[in-house]
Amino acid sequence: MYLQMLAYLLFFQSFVACQSVQEKAAPLEFDLSFQSLTDFLQESEKTNLTTNNFVIQSIDGGQTWQDVSTGLPEDLSVEYFLVQKGEVILGAEHELYRSMGTFTAPVWEKELLMEQFSNVFPSLNGLYAWSTQNGFFKSISKGIWMPVFADLKSQYFRTLMETRDGTLFIGTDNGILKSIDQGKTWKQVHKDGWVINMVESEGVLICTNQRGILRSTDQGEHWDLVISEGGVGIAVEVIQGGFAAITYNTESKTRRVRISVDGGKTWQPIDAGLRPDANIASIKEVGEYFFCGHTDGIYRSSDRGKTWQLRLCSINKKVYNLVVSGQVIYAVPMDGGC
Repeated sequence: MYLQMLAYLLFFQSFVACQSVQEKAAPLEFDLSFQSLTDFLQESEKTNLTTNNFVIQSIDGGQTWQDVSTGLPEDLSVEYFLVQKGEVILGAEHELYRSMGTFTAPVWEKELLMEQFSNVFPSLNGLYAWSTQNGFFKSISKGIWMPVFADLKSQYFRTLMETRDGTLFIGTDNGILKSIDQGKTWKQVHKDGWVINMVESEGVLICTNQRGILRSTDQGEHWDLVISEGGVGIAVEVIQGGFAAITYNTESKTRRVRISVDGGKTWQPIDAGLRPDANIASIKEVGEYFFCGHTDGIYRSSDRGKTWQLRLCSINKKVYNLVVSGQVIYAVPMDGGC
């Protein structure tokens, strides 16, 4: 009975917040995935939707959302969340969870780690991980991680990307490192501020930077600043025909969402229909839709950002971080959104 009352109170708070957002944000069409309060309470009783951390998925373009976190600890504090070749991976301290089974009904398999990884990175050649104490590791098989890149100098590493030709890039607290021999040797190709996210499409590299968004067209040898608002770059993604990016605007103290359809040369805002916010977490494309993780919840756009619909409200004031596998979108609520 206590859990039911708690679920009711949490949902009521989220529902009121959603209604308030509907009144204030324009243009916005509001549509909760759950059909009624009774249905929601019944569903939450079955799947424990009131936990602080859970995984939800949509297999129908954001029309409906299902909790697929059964088997995960209720108190799991997610530190990294990614997709590698169709497999969803969540990590926290010395534990890593992989999704098994079908994409509609994943079963979570726990992998105990000998190291405490600060982050895990997907790549074309497998999973890499970084430990603040012992450097980089590569996943050889489930449960087996081998140390790699022994010659890298000790510093804070934030991201890793492997391009289609096998070149490795690592974003650090002080620029970008590049290797063309699978990490045997490295050279620094950028030195101005940290880099936390990198993507590649059609021979163009885009990354987030302490000053905004950087672009390279010569295999990462030189980088140009293409978005700068006095703030930092938050996220970059490959979309159909170009790129999407999230940046922080120091003047408005909000995060902005933009897309580029000319290889990252110029960028157009697509956030006019989103309530201005300082914690926008994700911008993803699934089929004909864009999805955005926002303090209000998960927004969806069917017209490439001209208008947005709030498809699912936030819970406990957390921000949904999003990952995509094919036509399936997964979301995990996390603090701060990034």
